[in-house]
Amino acid sequence: MEKLEQAFKLFDDYNRQSPGTIIHEGQEYATEYFYALKLYEWVLRLAPEASEPLLLASRCQHIGRWEIPRKSYPEGRVGYLKWKNELAKYHAAKAAEILRTVEYDETLIQRVTEIVLKKRLSSDPEVQIMENALCLVFLEYQYDDLIAGQSEEKMIGILQKTWGKMTDPGRNAALTLSYSEKGERLIKQALQA
Repeated sequence: MEKLEQAFKLFDDYNRQSPGTIIHEGQEYATEYFYALKLYEWVLRLAPEASEPLLLASRCQHIGRWEIPRKSYPEGRVGYLKWKNELAKYHAAKAAEILRTVEYDETLIQRVTEIVLKKRLSSDPEVQIMENALCLVFLEYQYDDLIAGQSEEKMIGILQKTWGKMTDPGRNAALTLSYSEKGERLIKQALQA
């Protein structure tokens, strides 16, 4: 597990360069570092016996995300999807580069990049665990903040899409989270529609 710890340190050091910050429970974190830690925690909660590639992927899923800003792509759905696609490729390449410095073998590196790229989402249980964890990080740490800038109709659509990405373990975990009063109401509306 020494390589795992080395890789985590390199991923974390890289993500600590994220220019944004988050205050959580009185402590300041670089944004992408914080989300990487929370994604890792959710993966462990959903899959306590998670494989090494899944654990690695959880710490580098959005590595260097700030380096390709959303505003560098056109507004609208097409621009958003192109940005997300390019980001995923960037994250996978950056993760592979770091894993090679730790001297992981190419088979493991390829597996990590498959999870980061969410290949075979519908048929790969580890990729689905990652998707569940990503949705749970969004719901726990980003959802209530997003509500303020969106119409209720748009938020209900976002919630329905988020719910559709998760399987039962993710959905069940999502129902245990604490939300604002408005957040709770919108989730109920989204699930009833």
